[in-house]
Amino acid sequence: MNAPSQEASPALTGITVLEILVKNHPGVMTHVCSLFSRRAYNLEGIAVLPIGDGTLSRIWLKVAAENRLDQVVKQLEKLQDVRRVERHGSSHPVFTGMAEHFDV
Repeated sequence: MNAPSQEASPALTGITVLEILVKNHPGVMTHVCSLFSRRAYNLEGIAVLPIGDGTLSRIWLKVAAENRLDQVVKQLEKLQDVRRVERHGSSHPVFTGMAEHFDV
């Protein structure tokens, strides 16, 4: 087996990971993802888990770092169920760690 190339794939350059803390209840993921889908913004990766006592969840979204991302983040922050939005680089461990479990 060949080791994965260390070079960035052209499709994955300019990637940002958004870490979003939200209230954990039905419909929150739909609200968050619909902000992206209404703008034809592709989500390259999605991970979500409840935290603490389950009243909150942490969502990680892997997205292209386009100019319009700033506007989408501002709109995310306005959603009633969103508590916090943080931006990370493409090497955030939540997705680099998961890649080991998929045939990428």
